[in-house]
Amino acid sequence: MDETGNDSAVAETGRKRFQAQPTLADVAAAAGVSTATVSRCLNAPASVRAATRARVEDAVRRLGYEADATARALASRRSLTIGAIVPTLDNAIFAAGIEGLQRALAAEGYTLLIASHEYDLEQELAQARTLLSRGIDGLFLIGKDHHPELRARAAARGAPMVLGWTLSETEPSIGFDNARAAAALADYLWSIGHRRFGMIAAPTAENDRARERLDGVRAALARRGLALDPACVVERAYGLEEGREGMRALMAHAPRPTAIVCGNDVLAFGAMFEAQAMGLSVPEDVSVAGFDDLPLAAQLGPGLTTVGVPASLIGARAAEHLIRRISGQTVATATEVPTRLIVRGSTAPPPTGSAPQPT
Repeated sequence: MDETGNDSAVAETGRKRFQAQPTLADVAAAAGVSTATVSRCLNAPASVRAATRARVEDAVRRLGYEADATARALASRRSLTIGAIVPTLDNAIFAAGIEGLQRALAAEGYTLLIASHEYDLEQELAQARTLLSRGIDGLFLIGKDHHPELRARAAARGAPMVLGWTLSETEPSIGFDNARAAAALADYLWSIGHRRFGMIAAPTAENDRARERLDGVRAALARRGLALDPACVVERAYGLEEGREGMRALMAHAPRPTAIVCGNDVLAFGAMFEAQAMGLSVPEDVSVAGFDDLPLAAQLGPGLTTVGVPASLIGARAAEHLIRRISGQTVATATEVPTRLIVRGSTAPPPTGSAPQPT
């Protein structure tokens, strides 16, 4: 004992400081449930009744319990992580897909690691190598176009892959037929009287979605005996300024197109802004349509006619697909999600006379 007689107090403080962290069994005892119920609450909360889940969550908070992810991973021989590589994070449509993916994964106790490649397949391969080296259990990619080495590396690591935003006959995929959706948009524009079409497409090299959307428009017009003039097809990178550039290029063509189909909403936004700057009225002088149905599409004046893509649903379905494959269950190769044509004020029948020249 020291002069102050505090040796016992010091020892007690030390014991508290170094005492073991609360365990799953501690949480179960505090909540009055089994350890299996606690595990379900943490990893699949939707499978547990709300009242029980509330008791477990309260016990977790009171005890300061933190799940030991390393121990869980060793026990299951999994890292409980999924990798996702998207073309860009500067696009609300992919952000919505990632949100749906992450929400569904978190409900099952998985962590999501995200990377982007900015439409560069060499960069995508480098990102995939990094994620695979970290021991991810599965990989979510966008579209069909990928570096040939990527698939081989994922297979060698035993990490299942699923493709989003597309449908494949040979690979696991969650998405839709891009060509068919774009064709439906062209069909609508034809039905209201348009015969002179232009298209601002995203770059089609190494981008199957952009190619298929362009192919869909061409096919829809070809069924009616009309060819899409190559001079009225411009490819521009994703961005508002690029959409504006595309509109300027198309409006310099004689005769001008009366309907502009854009490969995504952002290009369409840029096209509409440039039309206004040129003194053209949308849709009285020229109709503009997009693809994605970003939140801004409904807020513009006029609202943008576009193809609605259920991005969050794609992400959620991809998570379900990967988790089932990781657990050894059989899943469908392709899962189709619905798109829908959304008609708003940016499209109307073509003008009866020649379009006015820009001011």
